[in-house]
Amino acid sequence: MLENHAKLMQFFSSSDAIVGRKRLQKMIYILKKCDVPFEERYQFHFYGPYSEELTLRIEEMCNLGFVCETKEEKKNYYQYRYEVTEAGRDFMEHYKPELPPLTSRIEAMNEKSSRFLELVSTMLFFEHLPKEEMTEKIFSVKSKQNYTEDDIEEGWEFIENIRRLH
Repeated sequence: MLENHAKLMQFFSSSDAIVGRKRLQKMIYILKKCDVPFEERYQFHFYGPYSEELTLRIEEMCNLGFVCETKEEKKNYYQYRYEVTEAGRDFMEHYKPELPPLTSRIEAMNEKSSRFLELVSTMLFFEHLPKEEMTEKIFSVKSKQNYTEDDIEEGWEFIENIRRLH
């Protein structure tokens, strides 16, 4: 039962902090599409791929005291910061999930904006389509984001690079 929690704890332990709920959702989805064995199911939502299971699991980990969720006020909105607690580190002493190294991939994603991660995760959600159709789909379902052909090309380069990282 706690194996999926342990996988997420390893994800959090591989980073200083993850800032933003949307960023967190997209990062886990991108890792999943890079063959990291996260179990959470995703469906397409307003901001791209979204997992209600992931949201509930994170809430459970916060309630157990393994992860600290801090609400930070920005200019006109709030964002959430996620960090492993001491209890979370103790938990990780008992569970050693077998995951590939995550640190370099997490660092690469943390260098990108949430908007870009939304694009990349949406591209991966539709990667079963031919590239031209996928691009049209992005322009259709993400029209308010005003992504460009250059953004999509940068997205493909990022996907190729992150899949090579270990």
